[in-house]
This record gives sequence, C-alpha cells and structure tokens, in this order.
Amino acid sequence: MSRTHIPNRFLIRLAQPSDVEALSQLIEISVRGLQSADYSAEQMDGALGTVFGVDTQLISDGTYFVVESSSSEMVGCGGWSKRKTLFGSDRARVRENDLLDPAVDAAKIRAFFVHPNWARQGIGTQLLEACEQAAREAGFLRFEMGATLTGERLYRERGYEPVERIEVPLPNGASLPVIRMRKAAHP
Repeated sequence: MSRTHIPNRFLIRLAQPSDVEALSQLIEISVRGLQSADYSAEQMDGALGTVFGVDTQLISDGTYFVVESSSSEMVGCGGWSKRKTLFGSDRARVRENDLLDPAVDAAKIRAFFVHPNWARQGIGTQLLEACEQAAREAGFLRFEMGATLTGERLYRERGYEPVERIEVPLPNGASLPVIRMRKAAHP
C-alpha cells in the first residue's frame, strides 16, 4: 500500500526517511496536546524520545504511515510491525528486531499519533484499518499493541481487549502505564 485516500479530506501514504523530522514534531505536539489528561508532565517528558518517538525501523520496513490533509499538512501517523518490539522509538531501552512468524505471532500495531487540531475526525480509525489490512495481507492472524491510556478507548471500540498493564520505566525516574491489548484478525 503506497497511497490511500480517506474520503474528501485525508491521504494515507507510507512514511519516508525524509519525514522523520516532521514526524518527531507531530509526535511531541500530539503527546502534549492529547495525553495530558492521562499522563503527568513528568511522564510525558520522560517518554518523549524513548517510548513516544520515531522508530525508523518501521519506516525502513515500509509499515509506517503518514496521514496528510488536503493541504498536505501531516495530521497523523501510525503503523504496524513484523518485528518483536511492542513499542518505543529508536532510543527505547528495549528493542527486539527479530522478525515475527505470521502463522504464530501477532503483528504489532505501533506508534499512533494524531495532531490535536485534527483529533476525533476518524484519522486513528482509518490508520488502524490500514495497518490491520496490511498486516493481514502479510499473513498475520492476530494483532497486539502497547496502548496508551489515551488510546485505550479507541482500541477497545475496534475489538482490542486488554491483557496486561505494563509500567514502563522512563529515563527521568518516572514510569509510564501502558496497556498490552490484543485482537484476532478478521478476513
């Protein structure tokens, strides 16, 4: 999948290495604008760049998407992975870059962020559908994610079930609650 139009307003395309700087800016704006009701300033500060940040492996694998408005403004991003890493940026403490077996393992849904000015307009849902479809096309039968407290509601509405709460230690001494969620793929 290289380009998909979301009716009348948005375009989903594969992220490119040249997008990294803009993605980093979008992620910070999204985290500070949409997650402040669920996470403290200390948690957001500690998570930006490690838990919340760009994972260039997803871009290299061709599994990370950018959503653009009709005026080419980057308004969202998100992806899926065929690798073991559940969440985190290039600078995350734990990276597991081994490839998953689609017949046995769940594809990882990863790193969804939406610009606050564009929130609640279906961008996250469209990204999730695009990621699930691409993972199904790659042979995956199940999906798994490390959801933020902010994103949990969206994912529950889309059939994901919580299976574990994780406390992720952050470089500044704080910890970040993340919810491991799973879903079976449907044809």
